[in-house]
Amino acid sequence: MEQGAIVIGVGASAGLGGALCRRFGREGLHVFPAGRTAERIEAIAEEVRGQGGTATPVVTDTTRAADVSALFERVEKDTGAPPAVVLYNAGNNRFSALADMSDAFFEEVWRVCCFGGFLVGREVARRLPATGRGTVIFTGATASLRARPPFTAFASAKAALRALAAGMARELGPQGIHVAHVVIDGVIDGEQVASRFPQIIEQRGPDGVLAPDDIADAFWALHAQPRSTWSFELDLRPYKEPF
Repeated sequence: MEQGAIVIGVGASAGLGGALCRRFGREGLHVFPAGRTAERIEAIAEEVRGQGGTATPVVTDTTRAADVSALFERVEKDTGAPPAVVLYNAGNNRFSALADMSDAFFEEVWRVCCFGGFLVGREVARRLPATGRGTVIFTGATASLRARPPFTAFASAKAALRALAAGMARELGPQGIHVAHVVIDGVIDGEQVASRFPQIIEQRGPDGVLAPDDIADAFWALHAQPRSTWSFELDLRPYKEPF
C-alpha cells in the first residue's frame, strides 16, 4: 500500500514547501502538495513526477476546517490509509509596529501560523492513532522562541504553534505518532527573500542562509528516526548565524 505525505504550505518551487515535496517524493511516498494557489502546487507536483515520484496537488486553505478535513480524506481515498507523514509549513511572516497593527492583521497572522496548525493537528489526532504510526513536523522560526518588534504578531503565533506541537507530542507520542518542531533560526534562501530582500542574501555571503534542500534533508532525518530515539525539537541555522 502506497504511503502518503501531506505538505501544507507549498508555494514557489524555490521554497521550503517545494523542497519538502521533492525530498519525500524521492523516498517513494505519494506526495500531496497543499496550498491556496492551484498553479503553484500543480507545478510542484509535476516536479515530483519528473523525478520519478507520484503527487496529487490539493488546493487547501489551512484556516478552513472543511478544507483540511477534505485534504485528509483525499489522501485516504487515493492511498487507502491516513497519511504516514504530515508536514505543516504554512506561515505568513508579516510585520507591523504594534501601534499601527489592526485587529485583522494580528488575527490573520495567528490564523495561518497557529489556527491552521490546530486544524491539521486535530485531523491527525482523529485519524492517525488507529494506524499506530506516523510523523508530524511543524516548521518553526526564531520567533517561536523570541519576540522582537516589528514581528510581535508573528512571534505570538509561532510560539503558540510550538506549544501546540509540544502538546501533540506528549498526547500522541505514546500512540506511535512522532510529532516534532523544527526551529528555522535564520533566513531561508527561497523565492520570497530573493524577490523582496535580495540584499540580505548578498550580505550573508556563502552558506549564510539556509538552503531549502538541506532543511528538507533534516525533516527527512526526523521522520526516519527509530522509535527509541525520537526528537521533539531540532534547531537549524547557518554555521555563521549568531545565537
